Amino acid sequence: MKHLIRLLLLACTFSMSAYAAQTRYISDNLFTYMHAGPGTQYRIVGSVNAGAKVSMHERSGKYIRITDARGRNGWVQGDFISQTPGLKDRLPALEQELADTKSQLENAQATANEHQSALNTELSDSQTQVSELQEANDLLTKQLTAAETEMRSMRSKLDKQQNDLLMKWFLRGGVVAGIGLLLGLLLPSMMPRKRKKAGGWA
Repeated sequence: MKHLIRLLLLACTFSMSAYAAQTRYISDNLFTYMHAGPGTQYRIVGSVNAGAKVSMHERSGKYIRITDARGRNGWVQGDFISQTPGLKDRLPALEQELADTKSQLENAQATANEHQSALNTELSDSQTQVSELQEANDLLTKQLTAAETEMRSMRSKLDKQQNDLLMKWFLRGGVVAGIGLLLGLLLPSMMPRKRKKAGGWA
């Protein structure tokens, strides 16, 4: 029997040493009483508010012996102990993280707005250039159409002049040929014939 008691005491001592001075937190949304021993039958030595930081020393059944920030020692139920800091401790960090996230979001939004503005400016400039090129193209098209029309008119006039010139040369050639023919017919009759002399030509 004594040997069994010694084994139990050794097991308890080993269990207690495993929890030596581990940092834990009282769960949120409650406060709990500290008792002088591991059970509600022991007197209350104080209370610990939700989220308070405590040091955990040993466990006995459902109860854990702790030391609070004021240096008080007592036992509380293990269900009220958490490894996560309370909201009171986490709230400033969460608020700072939220502020940092908002700042990053605002910077990202500002950068996106700058990029959007630059893209809008580039798009506007491109549209202006396209409009100017379209106007220049329309002007060149009109000038080309006018030049082609003028060229056709000049070719028509040139063809007419060539035809008129050919007709004039044809008429002149006809007149010259007619005059030559007429002279060929008239000259023999206009020239005096030589009379024959006796015994020969005079």
